[in-house]
Amino acid sequence: MGKAAVSEKRTRVLVAKPGLDGHDRGAKVLASALRDAGMEVIYTGLHQTPEMIVSSAIQEDVDVICVSILSGAHQRVFSEVMRLLKEKKANDIPVLGGGIIPETDIEELKKMGVKAVFTAANSLMDITQYIQNITKSS
Repeated sequence: MGKAAVSEKRTRVLVAKPGLDGHDRGAKVLASALRDAGMEVIYTGLHQTPEMIVSSAIQEDVDVICVSILSGAHQRVFSEVMRLLKEKKANDIPVLGGGIIPETDIEELKKMGVKAVFTAANSLMDITQYIQNITKSS
């Protein structure tokens, strides 16, 4: 195979919006920034259940799951996503969180297995670089 035929595998990222939260501007902006950084992005759309998120992540063979949540149901949503990933033997997929998540809840989410949580204090570059760093070694 010549050099032109060899292509580097692009990082595949699932961007998910769980629950009844109808605000997805931030998720769409993130998806656009990740695409601009050369990643392949699968955006689930609004009103996803944890089951739908995990199912999509497995079907799409993603490298990372980004969950954007503004509704305040983050602890329930993330605990269910993490449980389902483990149940389906897919808990090697890193899960990142973002949106409106109180600082006081971030440590608890990390104890559940959420790899990182990004808030309004983080830039799109912070998130993009973090994903690039965690997927380099895989």
